[in-house]
Amino acid sequence: MKIYNGCGKKKSAVARIFFKIKRSRIKINNLNINEYFNKKLNYKIIFDSIKLTNSKNLDIKIHVKGGGKCSQIFAIRNGIAKALLSYNKKYKKILSDNKLLTRDSRVVERKKLGKIKSRKSKQFSKR
Repeated sequence: MKIYNGCGKKKSAVARIFFKIKRSRIKINNLNINEYFNKKLNYKIIFDSIKLTNSKNLDIKIHVKGGGKCSQIFAIRNGIAKALLSYNKKYKKILSDNKLLTRDSRVVERKKLGKIKSRKSKQFSKR
């Protein structure tokens, strides 16, 4: 049985997705999805690409690290879309139209020398 994979990123969160067509089950870092994400509202975003492509019976294993829970959710979403693309090239039009294949490139701006944060500086006084 072939295993399909994809890698999704958002900020500093990196998600590696592996799936095979067997039975419908999702494990995130060897935990059930309900145990890893405590709110249902959070992880409904993950299933966007699966619903759009009408994919069924996917045994998905996810390894995610870095970032916060929200960044991890969007990294998983991006990774699942890329893994589905490696499974079937016909899904490219559907996934790209819904912007599931694009990586969100926004990251935190670095701190500059002489400033408190990246742009915040000490109060300036003219007199």
